Amino acid sequence: MLEHHLLQIVQELSLQPRQVAATAVLLEEGATVPFIARYRKERTGELDEVQIAKIRDRLQELEELDKRREAILSSLTERKLLTEELKARIEAAPTLSTLEDLYLPFRPKKRTRATIAKERGLEPLADILWEQRLETDPEAEAAAFVSAEKEVPDVAAALAGARDIIAERINDSAEARAKLRELYLTKGVLKSKLVFEKEKEAVKFKDYFDWSEPVA
Repeated sequence: MLEHHLLQIVQELSLQPRQVAATAVLLEEGATVPFIARYRKERTGELDEVQIAKIRDRLQELEELDKRREAILSSLTERKLLTEELKARIEAAPTLSTLEDLYLPFRPKKRTRATIAKERGLEPLADILWEQRLETDPEAEAAAFVSAEKEVPDVAAALAGARDIIAERINDSAEARAKLRELYLTKGVLKSKLVFEKEKEAVKFKDYFDWSEPVA
């Protein structure tokens, strides 16, 4: 049990340090959530089952986060990819999704369309398009990368390869992924509609035949 985990849970759940510490000790000793809630009220400061379960789940999440963080740092170190800046960002990552986003660009990959495009010499074209300068003529720039030898038969193929590289670059960006995740969570809407002529089979779900609700 790590003290910084306990302090983090205290802040997240707005509980007293002694409540979280006592609950963590009881859980470590093998006590169940109902047992703690019923018979150890004096030690936990009257925490209920919901609060105790939240402490238990968060302790497990933080332990898994630490294990994954250690594995990622080890992998990057072995492959000589770990910089001081990257190490600091990984050590500060608050969630598993953030941690995985940071690791994504360095994860060993299978051969992708972007990899093939790079092998065909199209990364400089992707860099040109990435800058999005108003004076850039994409087709004119792409013409310089047409090569039968490199299997880039025409301008369309050159542009398609450059787009593959840009798409992977955005996909691998921790910042872009974080912004999109935030966008989905704050602006997203879940919707459901009845499949055509399936009303009888789905009758017990009739409340959701034409339903929507914000993800938030």
